[in-house]
Amino acid sequence: MARHAGYSVQQVRNLERDGVLPPATRSPAGYRIYDEAHLRSALAYRALADGAGPAEARRIMHAAHAQPGSDLLALLDAAHARLDRERRALKLAEEAAAAISGEPIDDVRPSDAMSVSELAAALGVRPSTLRHWDAEGLVVPRRASPRGPRRYFPDDVRDARIVHQLRMAGYRVAPLQALLPELRRTHRWDGDEVTTTLAARNASINARSRALLEGAAALSTLIPPTGTVPREAAVGSQA
Repeated sequence: MARHAGYSVQQVRNLERDGVLPPATRSPAGYRIYDEAHLRSALAYRALADGAGPAEARRIMHAAHAQPGSDLLALLDAAHARLDRERRALKLAEEAAAAISGEPIDDVRPSDAMSVSELAAALGVRPSTLRHWDAEGLVVPRRASPRGPRRYFPDDVRDARIVHQLRMAGYRVAPLQALLPELRRTHRWDGDEVTTTLAARNASINARSRALLEGAAALSTLIPPTGTVPREAAVGSQA
């Protein structure tokens, strides 16, 4: 079983213990006996873990063994939906990267922090605009000390410039709320770095989507079809 599934012997035991594999039968001497269903379960789990993570893959396998049907399908749908949301956010990030490619972001010094009025003047917007971005969680000023004035530190200034550029490019607040965390993951804002990072993320999403597809295909061999009507009943209803 370990050899065919690509796991170690101990890993196979752990998979059975964790409910990823159905309970194995035992020989008269007490040895575990595995069959094709165990192998397919192990292969399905491997693919699902690559696609949705080990914890979610275990939940899916538990549903497959316990009560195949709506719960299992709902979990698979949710896993695909999460990837779809990631893909949509990535698309926004790619469009944003193109929109900000001409925005120079130079190295700044810690002493370059700005007040609300200073940053508003630098961007050519009203202070109320910055307060709106603050309320929406887009660019939030901080305090250097517990009782000090709120100021925009260099990374906040950078984010404000990006938000301003994207707002001028037509981005609304709601998409920006989902987009900014994606862009911040790159840690740098130059075009080549962003493009490389987003391309790697796209490859990761594609790989996980393919793994989910393979895992679902393996699962389909373990569970009976649902929602089908026996041929005799269908013929009878037509008659």
